[in-house]
Amino acid sequence: MNLVWTGFLASLGAGLLTGVGALGVYFVSRLSPRLEDGLLSFAAGIMLAASFFSLILPAIAYGEAQVGDRPVAVLIVIVGILCGALVLSVLHRLLPHEHFFAGHEGPESAALGRIWLFVIAITMHNFPEGMAVGVGFSGGDIAKGLSLATGIGIQNIPEGLAVSLSLMAVGYSRAKAVGYGFLTGLAEPLGGLFGAIAGSLAGPLMPWTLAFAAGAMLFVISDEIIPETHRRGYETQATFSLLAGFVFR
Repeated sequence: MNLVWTGFLASLGAGLLTGVGALGVYFVSRLSPRLEDGLLSFAAGIMLAASFFSLILPAIAYGEAQVGDRPVAVLIVIVGILCGALVLSVLHRLLPHEHFFAGHEGPESAALGRIWLFVIAITMHNFPEGMAVGVGFSGGDIAKGLSLATGIGIQNIPEGLAVSLSLMAVGYSRAKAVGYGFLTGLAEPLGGLFGAIAGSLAGPLMPWTLAFAAGAMLFVISDEIIPETHRRGYETQATFSLLAGFVFR
């Protein structure tokens, strides 16, 4: 049960860094596109490495120990990864949300203000990120769980600042912008608690759980972060920042 709380607290810490980033509105009026893309890409590299080394490889090891056959274990992990990505893809199609630079995605919803579309977008990828942290800790390897939480937490800082700056741009006060920035990060510990409990209670399903979390996080990296950092003319810098994050991990 200690691992459950450790996973929850680590994902909470990563989520709170969204609020730390949001506090940046008291010090800067805007985040330069070059710096924002570089930071997000660096964090994406850490998350990409963590997906492989902290989720996929342990999932294969768990699967092989359970079924006694490595090819079958690899097949289980492949299916789990695809399921995680598929679930996130379906959610993206069903839920209206707004990207900071790519614009609207999902069904049209005149009833929702633009800011709530942003909130939905942040929640949609904060929850699986938190789940990945929780699942990582539930496997018993604290170092791997911390690696996941670190990469996701770094990514959350510029994200929180971007959220709050966008809120201020559409008329919200500085205090409200910071408050909403903190709130968007709370989806992460919820996902962390869910992932930690699921991983701890479902021992035989651990390969599936780890692979599912990896698939969800890989979808977020490929569908959300990379496209967002390749739209403003800094593709080369973003690519090398991602590679630096991967090596740093």
